[in-house]
Amino acid sequence: MAVMDAQLVAFTGVAAGMVAMPGADFTVVVRNALASRRAGVLCALGIAAGLLVHTALAVAGVAAVLAAVPALFRALQVVGGCYVLYLGVRALRSAVRPSGAGAVGVVGEPEGVTAVEAAGGGRGGGLREGFLTNALNPKASLTFLSVLPQFVPEGSPAMPRTLLLATIVVAFALLWFPAVALLVDRLGRRLRRPGVARGIEGGTGVVLSALGVVLLAEPLFA
Repeated sequence: MAVMDAQLVAFTGVAAGMVAMPGADFTVVVRNALASRRAGVLCALGIAAGLLVHTALAVAGVAAVLAAVPALFRALQVVGGCYVLYLGVRALRSAVRPSGAGAVGVVGEPEGVTAVEAAGGGRGGGLREGFLTNALNPKASLTFLSVLPQFVPEGSPAMPRTLLLATIVVAFALLWFPAVALLVDRLGRRLRRPGVARGIEGGTGVVLSALGVVLLAEPLFA
């Protein structure tokens, strides 16, 4: 029991680091939270749903298939990389759009709505972005597949323990990403000033584009 408790404590630290590590998930949450609190929280929930998919795949052993079939893994990497790159290019276009064009971020938006404020993509857009950004990253499944077994005590049933570990990861995501969204929204008045908003939009565009290029380059040039 003491060994199991020690392993749980150790895994809790690992899980917190995995979830809080800056990356595409963090970036899309910030971008959506700049649009609105609702979009940011929905994006955070979408990321948690994506993590739930990855943990379920790891528990089911499907992630092992991705590891055993390089072509399938590379194909999923390309799809995920294309989507992240698309988000980055879209953010960069919003950042460089002239002020007059930025006033109408999407068709039908009232005048005065900035490009950042239109970033949520309408009703449910943040949820969709968060889910796809996380779920289309096959590396997450392989990370869970390689990390979770290390914290299953020898001789104990693997399935209940793995489910517990997966639940801890998803719980951290449900705490961390909504907290990020709410913090960004709290600072929103300052962050949504036209100059600041464009700077953040451009920065998130650069980060997402770079991540997309890295995800695409690895399978294409491996």
